[in-house]
Amino acid sequence: MPLELLNTLYVTTDGLYLHLQNEAIHVEQEGKLLKSIPLHHLGCIVLMGNILVSPALLSRCADDGRTVVWLDRQGRFRARLQGRTTGNVLLRRQQYAMSHDSNRLLALARAFVAGKLQNLRFVLSRSQRDATNHAARHSLKSASDTLATLISTLPEVTEMDALRGIEGAGTQVYFSVFAQMIRSNREEFAFDGRNRRPPRDPMNALLSFLYALLTADCISGLEAAGLDPQVGFLHTVRPGRPALALDLLEELRPVADRMALTLVNRQQIQPHHFEKRPPEAVLLNDEGRRAVLTAYQERKKEEVAHPLLKQPIPLGLVPFVQARLLARAIREDVPHYQPYLMK
Repeated sequence: MPLELLNTLYVTTDGLYLHLQNEAIHVEQEGKLLKSIPLHHLGCIVLMGNILVSPALLSRCADDGRTVVWLDRQGRFRARLQGRTTGNVLLRRQQYAMSHDSNRLLALARAFVAGKLQNLRFVLSRSQRDATNHAARHSLKSASDTLATLISTLPEVTEMDALRGIEGAGTQVYFSVFAQMIRSNREEFAFDGRNRRPPRDPMNALLSFLYALLTADCISGLEAAGLDPQVGFLHTVRPGRPALALDLLEELRPVADRMALTLVNRQQIQPHHFEKRPPEAVLLNDEGRRAVLTAYQERKKEEVAHPLLKQPIPLGLVPFVQARLLARAIREDVPHYQPYLMK
């Protein structure tokens, strides 16, 4: 079914047909009207998968400066229709200007870090309740308390290097107890810290793969919102690096962490889903990738609460909603950016 959020219409069901009828978008399936949405309510239409749109509706959107975005079934950006008069150029210009404004840059970067640390605490708290022994519960609680202390220092931070130092310290504390959250196949999924490029053990391989999927969703969300994924605030700008997507990814990494732990603890992912490659890389094999992709897409369909919305939304739309909220903060339509907090 189509979902309307923040003046954006998200259409995620294959086979739907959208056309213009009396200043409204009619959404039909096999000739049956499912929903009618007044056109003037919408600033953007996001189409995910095999969705048909009438030429008249596309022409009207172009004339009005209303964006239409096409994504594939995995949520990866494919194309965007943009009319003659749009706010995207102004939005990106404000984004570029903000990247050189130390105060506004720091405020946004602080929000990304605060969201990440809060969500890391959520993962630790959930795992603490599930822990089977006192030592594990104590370690997880201690790490959560340390993260709480780091979060309390964020309002006082005035330098980017100090902010990145807090983010790094929080990440290090979190991964120092990550092994305590693995309850199945603990020997095969032994975890002794984060490693990548390439990952050298199954759990790191799984985390890296999920982070890559989530990064693609963040890029799609930013593209759909009209932002430049390459120009970030927390991550430094480098050629070919989607710095803003990585900024958005930080607050969402714990979502991938939670999924990785669930897949391993429920034994949906097993040691035979991985393969070793010289000299020391460990990667998911074809069967493993298929299993993770299937689970990832199913997880994206599950509804979650959002702190700023009155209705639950599919988890897969969270990067798109956050990108829209980020665009509003950059335009100064709202006083600050609100990160997504897991519940």
